[in-house]
Amino acid sequence: MNILRADHLGMCFGVRDAIAMAQAEARLGPLTVLGDLVHNQSVIDDLQSRGIRIAQRPGEVSTHKVMVTAHGASERAKAGTRALGLNVIEATCPLVHLAHRSLARLVAAGFHPVIVGRRDHVEVRGMTEDLDEFDVVLGEADVLKLLPRPRLGVVAQTTQPIERVRYLVRLIQQRFPEAEVRFIDTVCQPTKQRQRAAVSLARQCDVVLVIGGASSNNTRELARTCRRDCARVHQVQTAADLRPEWFHGAGTVGITAGTSTPDAIVDGVEEWLRAWNSGAPARLQSIQAR
Repeated sequence: MNILRADHLGMCFGVRDAIAMAQAEARLGPLTVLGDLVHNQSVIDDLQSRGIRIAQRPGEVSTHKVMVTAHGASERAKAGTRALGLNVIEATCPLVHLAHRSLARLVAAGFHPVIVGRRDHVEVRGMTEDLDEFDVVLGEADVLKLLPRPRLGVVAQTTQPIERVRYLVRLIQQRFPEAEVRFIDTVCQPTKQRQRAAVSLARQCDVVLVIGGASSNNTRELARTCRRDCARVHQVQTAADLRPEWFHGAGTVGITAGTSTPDAIVDGVEEWLRAWNSGAPARLQSIQAR
């Protein structure tokens, strides 16, 4: 069995920087992260093992320092947190900051804001909570619900597939031909790279494994992309999720991973595949038990 890795996979610089920042701040004193720093349970477990606390709301924070996650937060939310007397530290990815600034420019220029993304995602909430009015779209049905506006400004959640974003922008333009529609591409380069590499990988493989947190949007989108070109795609969080029956008769197995997936998790999955391929059941159990 041949095992291939995607040309681009795994942690992006924004996630690595956020984790490194949290670890450094925790060494200086007690720290609480407001929400999941990144959408990967293995990372969260490691942070908690280092004494870093997790809280979902500012009112639950018991430390002086609180960190905003890599997904960012609205100015309104950060101001409310500071009003509680907390020292707010931002681990927001610079490319998420760029998306916020792009959206603000469109609003300042008089465009009605439209965000391509998942309405309930923390990044999208961070982009929209400072706005008096906005729309969030993820599919054709959402575009059909849009009201006519003379000017529509479109940005995207940074982890959305760029093909979907461009398709929805075209639909908006077709639906409102008289409107001025301005699109600023805020999909991040790591997402674009991983999406392109996933397409290439899926076309070469009998089975594709997509590694990442169950709540990770970009991991789900990678799996969705791979399924267009490969019939046997499995999304897993760690090697413990792997099942031998998935690989019977497979000549080539591909591996890709979301932008919050640690290198060690990816390595563990590949190690399990090589052990399975060599017929070492005891080794499989050892890897899954880690």
